[in-house]
Amino acid sequence: MDTLFKMVLSIHIIAGSIGLFTGTINIIRKKGDKQHVLVGKFFFYGMILNAIAGFIMSIMHHNIFLLIIAVFSFYLTATGQRFLSLKKLDKGQKPKSIDWILTSTMILFALFFIIYGVLLMISHNNFGIVLLVFGMISLLMARKDIALYRGKIKFKNYWLLLHIQRMIGAYIAALTAFLVVNNTYLPSIVAWLMPTVILTPLIFYWSRKYAIQKSVKIITE
Repeated sequence: MDTLFKMVLSIHIIAGSIGLFTGTINIIRKKGDKQHVLVGKFFFYGMILNAIAGFIMSIMHHNIFLLIIAVFSFYLTATGQRFLSLKKLDKGQKPKSIDWILTSTMILFALFFIIYGVLLMISHNNFGIVLLVFGMISLLMARKDIALYRGKIKFKNYWLLLHIQRMIGAYIAALTAFLVVNNTYLPSIVAWLMPTVILTPLIFYWSRKYAIQKSVKIITE
């Protein structure tokens, strides 16, 4: 079992390093060109592999930290990529089964995080705050996904905005994991939430920068 864990850990570290490195490159350089797409592919596969390895390790060692990061980063990366294939939801395109599976699974984990977080706070464990934050964010994203799946679109290039938001979110998850694992001086809750607080403004900035303000027709059931 130790040998298997070490193998999975090695994959987790290598894939996470690739994700963190390529994510940093794509955040600081020009968006949308061929190099961005190429680097983005390495980021996508690195993050997906890292999340899968992290999930396996969280089960093997009953580690809630790894579970949160693995689930959150997998969902963000996977949906961020999927929305590039869902560009016509406002014109009647239907999400595939994989899209509903991703969103439904995230809702279940979000509820678990919230319930567990409340229980920890009742026990005077401040880590419950972290669980509540990630749980609520996950529920809000899942709710937004469902609205989009039903054709409730506000921006013409919603798919691009969601791609940007989710991929930066995945990068935040990777950076959070790096800080928490290597943290030796910051309070635990600060290490957990600092990347989110610092980098979230970038999500709002690029969302406003690239958003096409013209609303499109909303399709209702």
